[in-house]
Order: sequence, then structure tokens, then C-alpha cells
Amino acid sequence: MNTINIFNNLVYSPLGDGGKKVLYVIKIGGNIIDDETKLSSFLQSFSNLEGYKVLVHGGGKLATKLAEQLGVEQQLIDGRRITDAETLKIVTMVYAGYINKNIVAQLQSHNCNSIGLSGADGNLIQAHKRLASSPLGDRGSIDYGFVGDVDAVNVSLVKSLLEQNISLVIAPVTQDQKGQLLNTNADTIAQEIAKAMSTEYEVHLIYSFEKSGVLMNAEDDSSVIGQINPGYYKELKDHNIIFAGMIPKLDNAFMAIQHGVKRVVIGKAEQLDQLISGTAGTSIIYE
Repeated sequence: MNTINIFNNLVYSPLGDGGKKVLYVIKIGGNIIDDETKLSSFLQSFSNLEGYKVLVHGGGKLATKLAEQLGVEQQLIDGRRITDAETLKIVTMVYAGYINKNIVAQLQSHNCNSIGLSGADGNLIQAHKRLASSPLGDRGSIDYGFVGDVDAVNVSLVKSLLEQNISLVIAPVTQDQKGQLLNTNADTIAQEIAKAMSTEYEVHLIYSFEKSGVLMNAEDDSSVIGQINPGYYKELKDHNIIFAGMIPKLDNAFMAIQHGVKRVVIGKAEQLDQLISGTAGTSIIYE
């Protein structure tokens, strides 16, 4: 075998503080997926990142647009999509189909060998249908439909692909091992993968989206909070500085940092290099 080809097949993966190889688990938000220019720039930066990496993506607005065109009524409660049987078909087509494969194709154009998967592929992510038990006061409880909560991640499959120098692109569709597909929150999938892989790697979890980080003032993108620990997080929620969709994202971030993930950062997708280096975004710390 040619010596050059041997070295071309090697993947550079730096060792972390504990001697483990570093793995980046990066979640990209839907608003970036909706913007072709920003998505292209982000994928170039992702491709240039050396070492093992997993990209978890959301769905953007395409699923909602397609549902409207097909006459499938969409219902959101507190920003969360109710996934009935017809909506499940649409999100599977969009998330695990077009969006996933479009990202893979763009990464291949940047010489980043990648494979697109959903949770159903290779038994990657096992989940169960969420019970209708979320209290809503006078409104009773919510039945989210075919929405899944993660039970397990196939660590051996992820590791075997990464160590073949293949980056993973994961769509937020899971399965219950009984033949049922489930729509699952992408932030949660990123957190669950990061936690599961922390037994094998030093995992850095990056939540990248359209904002520069967690903001003191939601209308001022320069008001980035540099670090948040559990006590400060409670204070920010109590004063309604952090609210709505940022709360589940931060809940996932703290869950990850408490269960073996080395580092969690939240920030702007266009600043991926700075998020990796720790010079931008909001760092989640547990102390």
C-alpha cells in the first residue's frame, strides 16, 4: 500500500486532559438550516474541524411548510410540535430525508466523509413514546402524539463509524424497537449522544444556533452571559431573563455536564471555531 494513502486514511483526534480522544458533538439549530448561506458556511467550518465529530440537526421550517401544502394542520403547545400520524410522516421525510442528505452531500463536497442516520438506522437510538403526563393546570395534560424520549444510544455503532474516519449526521427521528418511529427533540438527542459517548471519549458538546449565546437581554445579541452554573441558572429563570425555548436547551446542557460530558458551550453557528476554542458563546459549568 502506498505510504501517502496510509496517512490519508488516518484521522487526527487529539487527546483530552484525561488521555481520551476528543469527540465533538455539535447540534445545529433550525434557523441556520433555513438559511442556505449560513448553513454552507457552518458546514465548511465543521468539515475543517479535525478529529471525531457528530452533527445533530433540527428540522427548520421546511416540515411546517410541507404540512401546510399538504393540508396537514400543525399544532404547537408552548413551542413544541404535536406529532400526529400524518405529521410523523412529514417530519420523517424532511428531517431524515431531504435535510439529512443535503447536509451529507455538502460535507462530502468539503472532503468530510460522512454518513447520515436517523435513530432507526443501525438501532442507533432507542426511545419510547412520551406519556401524556405533562401538567397544564386547568388545561389538564398534553398528548404529544408520536414524540419520543430517549432510552439508549448504540455506543458501539457510533464508535465503530467514528474510528473509520466517518463523521455522523444524525436526524431527530428515533424508534421504539416495536416498529414505531418517533419524533424526538434534537437538543435532547445531542445531549444523550454526548452523555453516552463520554465513556469512550472526552466529549465537547456544542449547541450552535442563530444567537451569540445565552443572552441577558433577548433583544441584544451582544449581551452574552459568559458562564452559567446551576445557581445562576435558577436566578436567571426566577427573574424571567431565561424563558421559553432556551430553558429546555439549558436543561439538556446541565444534564450533559452532570453526566460525564467534559464541556458544553452554547453560541452562534457562524462562530463555530471560537466556540470550539472557548473564545465565544456561553459555557455551562457545574460547580
